[in-house]
Amino acid sequence: MEFTSVNKIFEAAFKKNWDRPAISNYQGVTLKFGDVARRMAKLHIMFEECGLEKGDKVAICSKNQANWAVSFLATMTYGAVPVPLLHEFKSSNIHHLVNHSEAKILFVDDVIWEGLSESEMPALHAIIQVNTFKLLYAADETIVQAREHLNELFGKKYPMAFAPETLDYYEDSADELAIINYTSGTSGFSKGVMVPYRAVLSNMQFARKALPQLNHTSRVVSMLPCAHMYGLMFEVLYELSVGCHVHFLSRVPSPKIIMQALAEVKPSVVIAVPLIIEKIYKSKVKPVLEKSGIRFAMKVPGLDQVILNKVRTELVNAFGGEFYEVIVGGAAFNKEVEAFFKRMNFPITVGYGMTECAPIITYDDWKEEKLYSCGKVAPNLEIKIDSDDPVHVSGEILVRGANVFLGYYKNEEATKEVFTEDGWFRTGDMGVIDEDGSLFIRGRSKCMILGPSGQNIYPEEVETVINTRPYVVESLVVEDNGGLTALIYPDFAQGAKDGMDQRQFIQYMEGTLADLNKELPNYAKLKKIEIMSEDFERTPKKSIKRYLYQR
Repeated sequence: MEFTSVNKIFEAAFKKNWDRPAISNYQGVTLKFGDVARRMAKLHIMFEECGLEKGDKVAICSKNQANWAVSFLATMTYGAVPVPLLHEFKSSNIHHLVNHSEAKILFVDDVIWEGLSESEMPALHAIIQVNTFKLLYAADETIVQAREHLNELFGKKYPMAFAPETLDYYEDSADELAIINYTSGTSGFSKGVMVPYRAVLSNMQFARKALPQLNHTSRVVSMLPCAHMYGLMFEVLYELSVGCHVHFLSRVPSPKIIMQALAEVKPSVVIAVPLIIEKIYKSKVKPVLEKSGIRFAMKVPGLDQVILNKVRTELVNAFGGEFYEVIVGGAAFNKEVEAFFKRMNFPITVGYGMTECAPIITYDDWKEEKLYSCGKVAPNLEIKIDSDDPVHVSGEILVRGANVFLGYYKNEEATKEVFTEDGWFRTGDMGVIDEDGSLFIRGRSKCMILGPSGQNIYPEEVETVINTRPYVVESLVVEDNGGLTALIYPDFAQGAKDGMDQRQFIQYMEGTLADLNKELPNYAKLKKIEIMSEDFERTPKKSIKRYLYQR
């Protein structure tokens, strides 16, 4: 049966998979679909007691964990609007966004709650601790009484038994508001993206077509922030809708923890941001390839393929050995790393999306995707390049269709700015599309620098060249008095291992300017290099906050 309601899809999935595992905290508690449904039903009772009505907002601010998913799904299936907030936001920002969204209830974990104050969020009816569902604040004594007698109220509502057939979730419609998702913002300001149910449904339909093999026997490790649309849609919502078992990394997802979890859980698909894959490449793969004997062998035809096959096998096993592909998205992928993974035929593909499209825009199966492309347009969408020659001359990427959001919450001016008169969404990204429909992204239009003779310089493309150099962890290219300056955060630890003190190391890094400029076109040559003593400030998606470094 083909559902047109997202919540009815979840209802069917919960009924079908009642006794199967649904969500786990990695190395912690596991909840079956029936357990999740029971917790959601109790929250529905609390929502009623809090006076929550259909369409009211519920904010959720916590690190990834099983009860995050319970809180989100309880809100959505009740007919209220979940507002996921990144737990890395500062306290003042959380206060502001809770108030801006007009949330009536806030789910928050204990660590974040320490920095918050209910007096700063006067419209809230209740504040609930995610970890335990304990009531932290209630505006009314009846809410306190309801929480204390919740099991009794649950028993009255389900006097016979709480069973699959008792589920009856809110039936949503296409253009109805499903989620308000505040962007993490590389440009400085969070905007509330109003995601309609049709966009959630369309992304689910895309995922079913792209990964038909996912079902109740499948597993996934959720390592991206649930409050970000990419992780929410493709590590949680779609998986639960088809009966998968989601394992939440409930601690900081360092490469070591990620690889440990992947090896243990053996996921059926891996969803990642480029930074994770790039760190694995730099820490695990590159040191092996740079050993003198291996470096020589890689130049010998035939022998190079033997080495690549061995590296591929070890990496596949390190990722759990049972996944169909690794899907990378959320930021630009380092070209050296991408080319190496493609060369050894590793099952990896690069997708493209935005919060405003919930999130998918383009994707291709790893066996089909072209090098440096991010795939072809997803179902239910149209895409075009705002250029007279979209195959050769980059222009802004425009999108139209079911995935596209309704607008920015309480911000008509910003909404108007991003839509053309005939309804195309302006992504702010620049790219070209080849004759086969594959999209190649050149950079952000906001980041574009106008060269001395009117050339369009995309700093991301220059950064890709810089990031392939020895000792470079990350770089950022900025306009500086009519020229280009590269801010580089280097690997100081590796420099020290190689026998350089800090002064020598900085001299070495600054001395790479001439070599770098040999690889760059004349109009994009660097004027100088500046060494950063600390890593760049980043969004929770791990993108650099570019606006902080503009000159």
